[in-house]
Amino acid sequence: MSVKTRFAPSPTGLMHIGGVRTALYAYLVAKKAQGTFSLRIEDTDQARLVEGTEEDIIDTLKWLGLQFDGEIIYQSKRMDIYKEHAQKLIGAEKAYEKDGAIYFKTKKEGKSKIVDLVGNREIEFDNSAQDDFVILKSDGYPTYHLAHVVDDHLLETNPVIRGAEWISSLPKHIMLFEAFSWEIPQYAHLPIILGTDKSKLSKRHGAKAALDYRQDGFLAEAILNYMALLGWTPPSGKEVLSLDEMIEEFDLADVHLANPVFDITKLEWMNGEYIRKSQNSKLKSQIWEFLERRHSEELIEKIVPLVKDRIKKLSDVVPLCDFLWETPEYDKLKVESKKEILIKILEKMEGMEKPWKADIFEKTFRELADELGIKHGDIFQLIRIAISGQTVTPPLFESIQILGEEETVQRLKQLIAMW
Repeated sequence: MSVKTRFAPSPTGLMHIGGVRTALYAYLVAKKAQGTFSLRIEDTDQARLVEGTEEDIIDTLKWLGLQFDGEIIYQSKRMDIYKEHAQKLIGAEKAYEKDGAIYFKTKKEGKSKIVDLVGNREIEFDNSAQDDFVILKSDGYPTYHLAHVVDDHLLETNPVIRGAEWISSLPKHIMLFEAFSWEIPQYAHLPIILGTDKSKLSKRHGAKAALDYRQDGFLAEAILNYMALLGWTPPSGKEVLSLDEMIEEFDLADVHLANPVFDITKLEWMNGEYIRKSQNSKLKSQIWEFLERRHSEELIEKIVPLVKDRIKKLSDVVPLCDFLWETPEYDKLKVESKKEILIKILEKMEGMEKPWKADIFEKTFRELADELGIKHGDIFQLIRIAISGQTVTPPLFESIQILGEEETVQRLKQLIAMW
């Protein structure tokens, strides 16, 4: 039997970073078995729908490279199917109408149980504790309990991969499958992701909408890699894996029962690892796209080797390098007592043969520092501040080469003219 998995978010808010792991695991299971991975939009709770969130979900999956198979399934377009199945339950005296809604009649004898694929553990509930529940609301829309059971059966979803918060609803779902005389699919309930303080993951832990991480300069590959490891250890023991390697190694049986902790610092470290391992040509394209192509590819190409080992996120390029495309703002306190030194630096620069050479540049200003009785590092830091307005930049001479001798001299003149 072909493996079919699905990612089934509700468009009631932007796709959260925690949802990435659910989608990823479902994708890995399907692709490892050469099965299908579907996207189902569970849009039956009309009162909670938020405009634009469906597009956000689709864009997130595309950015991450989690390509779904076939057409998107919208539950709101399957209303007749749910109503038909609710009526079947009424006809079988397993459901009843009350105040315009349809309730499922739970059985009170025996137990409801499954063997969960996560941890290979048996989960069981006493049916006697289960109350009747709504399957079709008075507005004609189904509840999650009915809709997902009908869809997962008709669309042959197996296994059903979802968060552990749904474990408490298992008896309802098992009873519904049994009421229709349908085979119960395998379930895999993923452990809940926690923040660093061990409470449920939220914005205060640095967690947010998945696409916000793209805005922050994270790479899709790093996001996937990090989220895959939240609750799973690859048999190979590798910490950095490509999507293809994840497909090869992933098994739901290896997912841990313990709730994993989302650590933004660890995610930043992993993103930095991916940046350092990237080919310069690929990283150039990623930075150029991140900067919305506002600067020439040639400029970005020159920057890449200077910043590759210094950044953890693509966004780090901006504060590090923006002086290369914008006139800097100066903190007068850092340079106002250095006017005479700056004048001497300018005189040396104007007297140097062009194009400037790194060894001659360094020798010239080391000698000037000795002549002025100041530390070598201090004079180079002053030059750095003069051209960038910053105390931290990529390597100084390489930055000057990108900026150009004329622009470098011009910036010193402008700074000196401020007094």
